[in-house]
Amino acid sequence: MEKTGVLSKTAYDFSKKVDVIQTIIIALLAFLVPTFLAKLLSVVFGAQSFVATNSQLIVGSIVNCALVVSAINLKGWKKILFVVTMPSVSTIASGYIFGPLSMPMIYMIPAIWVGNFTLILAFKYLMLNKKQNYFLAGVVGIIVKVAIIFGYFSVLNAFGVFPAKAVATLQKSMSLIQLITATVGTILAFGIYKAEGISEKEIRE
Repeated sequence: MEKTGVLSKTAYDFSKKVDVIQTIIIALLAFLVPTFLAKLLSVVFGAQSFVATNSQLIVGSIVNCALVVSAINLKGWKKILFVVTMPSVSTIASGYIFGPLSMPMIYMIPAIWVGNFTLILAFKYLMLNKKQNYFLAGVVGIIVKVAIIFGYFSVLNAFGVFPAKAVATLQKSMSLIQLITATVGTILAFGIYKAEGISEKEIRE
């Protein structure tokens, strides 16, 4: 399945060495950025600074960028599965972004995983398999991802899963911030995608 399926599609035919290197880099980003970047921002700029209090925007944008780059560059469900699951686990485990809300956020993990996978799948299927425009794949992936995450949150909230005092913050985190970070991440990844195209062309020449 990995050899012929949609998850095996990549934008460029990288060498095995390059594939290994970029897999390691993306894996480290998926793990280290959610775990340590928020704390680093808090230490450097101060816990109450604008940068630190909005760390989810920064971390989320980088993570979404890694997700899109993974969709374009990595092949095989094992690599994709790691990139899909690791950011949310490390974010909640570290506790620096959501703080006391980290425990309620555990309930959101399944939706975040599905949402992340949907974003990757949109690029794999629409852009790489169906040869559609990059940003069309991005718009579809972003809309579906946010819809899944916010829809799941809304259902859980309707059953009173989350503490009342946390609902407003979580509602924003699972809707508007998801939309912003997925959009910014997709734009950042576009720059990387284009830069890789230039590099690949130079190598072939």
